[in-house]
Amino acid sequence: MNKYPSVSVVIPAHQRPVELRRAIDAVRAQQYEGSINTIVVFDRAEPDETLRRDGERPVEILRNERTPGLAGARNTGILASGGELVAFCDDDDVWMPDKLAAQVKALARFPDAPMATTAIQVDYGDRSTVRLAGTETVTHEMLLGSRMSMLHSSNFLFRRAALMGELGLIDEEIPGSQNEDWDILLRSSALHPIVHTDQPLVRVLWGKTSYFSRRWDTKIASSIWMLENHPDVAAHRVGASRLQGQIAFGYASEGKRDKAWSWARRALRTNPGQWRAWVAIPVAIVPRSGDLVLNVLHRWGRGI
Repeated sequence: MNKYPSVSVVIPAHQRPVELRRAIDAVRAQQYEGSINTIVVFDRAEPDETLRRDGERPVEILRNERTPGLAGARNTGILASGGELVAFCDDDDVWMPDKLAAQVKALARFPDAPMATTAIQVDYGDRSTVRLAGTETVTHEMLLGSRMSMLHSSNFLFRRAALMGELGLIDEEIPGSQNEDWDILLRSSALHPIVHTDQPLVRVLWGKTSYFSRRWDTKIASSIWMLENHPDVAAHRVGASRLQGQIAFGYASEGKRDKAWSWARRALRTNPGQWRAWVAIPVAIVPRSGDLVLNVLHRWGRGI
């Protein structure tokens, strides 16, 4: 890999014009000596051609013609990219100025690693929380028991050759374009430990502009998909109970008490210490309390 490899940055966009411009500006302002081009892929939204830029650090505008959702939009950008490396950034998140330089330097030390990540700063309302991983390499075993939410899609950096080869593209079959981030982390870490820079180099915005935080139907479906398609997770006591507890909480928040309690029992049989299952039991009685639980968790930079 060159000292300053070219980087293509893929930003899926969906009706967040103010946040999108902020995300693009942060990418173009990177303190990185290599070339950077940004590919904005509009998903189920009319492309904004006024964002297009030529010259140094250009911005290209595309429409998602693949599967609707984040996975299809990201794959559209990957296939259109020309950089040696491909980075993701969501349209409501912001890179710190030295994010790319630090990450590329770390990835260069591990020529066989398909991808790299960083830590994050979560902004929710008036509170900011730093989420660190406490490690410089993330193994497959670590990811079996935990999604490790600090490994956020907005800090993913891939070798394009890996995405087009042994690693493969983002899976577009996962329901609702949810859990596809965990899926690609698991697939990547199975090939080589993920290179991690444990500094909060991405600001992640949680709040009203986040589209997926309370979409319980797709959260449930994607969690079941993970159990069915990742047998190593399904066989892992902590990882399986985590998903089962999430499913229980999702059904509880939808007011589907019987299903919530059934999945909660399943989670607790797998792992009696699975807190999501214990929380789901009372939420199933008062479904609206699920929002209160999430608000408290999000304020501290965490999720269910």
